[in-house]
Amino acid sequence: MRYPLLAAALALLLAPSATAQPAPQSFDVVVYGGTAGGVVTAIAAAREGASVALLEPRDHLGGMVSGGLGWTDFGKKEVIGGYALEFYERAGRKYGVPVQWYLESHVAEAIFKEWVAEAGVRVFYRHRLVEKTGVSKDGTRVTEIRTENGAAFRGKVFADASYEGDLMAQAGVTYTFGREGTAQYGESLAGIRDRTPLHQFQVSVPARDAAGRLLPEISGEPKGPSGAADTKLQAYNFRVCMTEREDNRVPLPKPAGYDPGRFALLAKMLAAMDVIKRKAAADAAGPERRGDPRTRLTQPWSLWDVMKPDPIPNGKTDTNNNGAFSTDYIGGNYDYADGDYATRARIWQAHVDYVQGFLYFLQHDPQVPAALHAAMAPWGLCKDEFTDTAHWPHQLYVRESRRMVGEYVVSQKDIQTDLTKPDPIGMGSYNSDSHNIQRIVNAEGFAENEGDMQVSVTPYQIPYRVMLPRRADTTNLLVPVAFSASHVAYSTLRMEPQYMIIGQAAGVAATMAIEGNIPVQAVSPAALKAKLLRQRAVFEWVRPQ
Repeated sequence: MRYPLLAAALALLLAPSATAQPAPQSFDVVVYGGTAGGVVTAIAAAREGASVALLEPRDHLGGMVSGGLGWTDFGKKEVIGGYALEFYERAGRKYGVPVQWYLESHVAEAIFKEWVAEAGVRVFYRHRLVEKTGVSKDGTRVTEIRTENGAAFRGKVFADASYEGDLMAQAGVTYTFGREGTAQYGESLAGIRDRTPLHQFQVSVPARDAAGRLLPEISGEPKGPSGAADTKLQAYNFRVCMTEREDNRVPLPKPAGYDPGRFALLAKMLAAMDVIKRKAAADAAGPERRGDPRTRLTQPWSLWDVMKPDPIPNGKTDTNNNGAFSTDYIGGNYDYADGDYATRARIWQAHVDYVQGFLYFLQHDPQVPAALHAAMAPWGLCKDEFTDTAHWPHQLYVRESRRMVGEYVVSQKDIQTDLTKPDPIGMGSYNSDSHNIQRIVNAEGFAENEGDMQVSVTPYQIPYRVMLPRRADTTNLLVPVAFSASHVAYSTLRMEPQYMIIGQAAGVAATMAIEGNIPVQAVSPAALKAKLLRQRAVFEWVRPQ
């Protein structure tokens, strides 16, 4: 099965317009990217009285929040305030509770659509930036952006709220992608990881077959020196919405060109785990099993051995990656950040094929242990989700792509030690969470994952400067999603509630820059903070006693 968006809608987007180009439309604020951060940016500006255009390159609002990520990565709930909290309160009204943190994708998108309509935001779907030449500037000011369907938009302030940072890049803003080395910002967590203990192989699996050939899904490249920089990206996946309910279930699809051989490493891993699980079942009372840190290996087979099927309302899951070989397509996204549209479309489809193939393998292949096969058997996709994309999520989980290098780069110290800022706009609290970046052959000849980072943080203030380009680059553009942070810091700031928190500040700051006829870099942090406080933003965290 090919992903319908890529087979049809994306083809339409790529087609040049044959009609005469209309005159540019003018707005106070033009937001590019209908992610959750983009929606909140647009709403915040509109509530301040600005005329706002929200341009979404494809067909849906909400990005990952409506694209499968229903199990919210909130960290400390107490630090989520403002319009981000309002979103989850609106979700609560849908479910009959004060606040709902876990919600279905179609409910999330309904909230976003209602929200923009109430605020008076003009939404333009299927308006993707013209590749390479879609941005016009006058000095340091963006004056106009053009989309592939021939439309043009002028604005006083622009916001790039896309995961990819395409408007930012075309506007000449300095950016990077991949991992900095430890020396660049003095970050102990930066660069290639010396040890990657989590989401690692719990059993030793040879990286090569009996003939010495490298197994699929393993890189033959060397790991690289610890702490060194690279341009590789943490793995993407799809957050798959599954159900066991027969009345709302459709079969897990078999992707076109499915080859069970690409999952040979998975098969070997499962076989080795099965041996240990069988032994654990036989001597469960034996003292040698007590305190075993490899707890999953001592438990009966379940979906949690190979994925993270977190429950959301109405008998559904938000299924995420878990373990050494799961829904993360490790190494499949390296060309995404700076890739052209055709390259990204290819990578997107490759992720569809990988994740669908992974699920199909678990449900159908005879190499899968019988108990795990039985656990997978009753699951399917949700009939009432993603109805225009064959029930498959309409958003690839782009965990990290381009990152702006702006007026200030948030780094490890800002999330661990230097927790307060002179220009706070909100707070973050989720742990530093980077998924694995490469799967290599270790010194012993076994498969090994590298790059996962799970490090706790103390709730920290987010500076306004995180979304500010350098003045020499542009003075009327805000970047609330592909913002200015190192790989280490981005790994905690990248959670969707924080995108919404930063988006709220972006929308308010945009209107302040317009009202004062000043660069976005000249907006008063104190005045911005005062406005955000009136809108229930949170700037302090009190440690529970």
